[in-house]
Amino acid sequence: MTASGFFITGTDTEVGKTWFTLAFMRAFQIKGMTVAGMKPIATGCEETVAGLRNADALSLVAQSSTIHDYATINPYAFKPPIAPHIAAARAGAEIDIKRIASAYAMLCKQNDVVIVEGIGGWRVPLTGGESLVDLVRVLHLPVILVVGLRLGCINHTLLTAETIISDGLVLAGWAACQINPFYPETDKTLHTLIESVPAPLLGVLPYLQTFDVDVLARETNVGLL
Repeated sequence: MTASGFFITGTDTEVGKTWFTLAFMRAFQIKGMTVAGMKPIATGCEETVAGLRNADALSLVAQSSTIHDYATINPYAFKPPIAPHIAAARAGAEIDIKRIASAYAMLCKQNDVVIVEGIGGWRVPLTGGESLVDLVRVLHLPVILVVGLRLGCINHTLLTAETIISDGLVLAGWAACQINPFYPETDKTLHTLIESVPAPLLGVLPYLQTFDVDVLARETNVGLL
């Protein structure tokens, strides 16, 4: 592994990005590496006495090997559960990629690996005409694509993988999450994606009713990176 960080994107929302991010962090930690998670932009945050907080970002804080201010892990937090550029506009804010890059650099100085979790899918707009693609370019990160196994995921996966590559980014790998325990075509879907996605499969996370980071970490393969 030569990269010191990875950007986790998904085929859509609610496909298992956070669970995979946490499992991926744990897998590196098991190898003896210090790891920090980062959620640069989060919507659907809750008001607390300490300010707006996002549940996924708090999970990344808890899983990280080193202690950082919440604002370093999650520089932009918005209350409404809507697209980030709309949430920022409602809050009268602009999402500054340079601010995110500064926080990312701080995390890199204190950790062997930094795992950055995106928001939504690959083409999510930010503000000022920028998008998540621009953020990944500034951070110079290889991308890992998380796929939620359900009807339609083959099309979404192939389109997203093709777009990541055409955008000039490195698709380092992909992972599948069994988000629907009753999805009947898991094996055939995985076979199709393995044959079609031009990057290694880094893991298939099982469906769990209760989150267990160690169980999920055992299903990831960081050795392929």
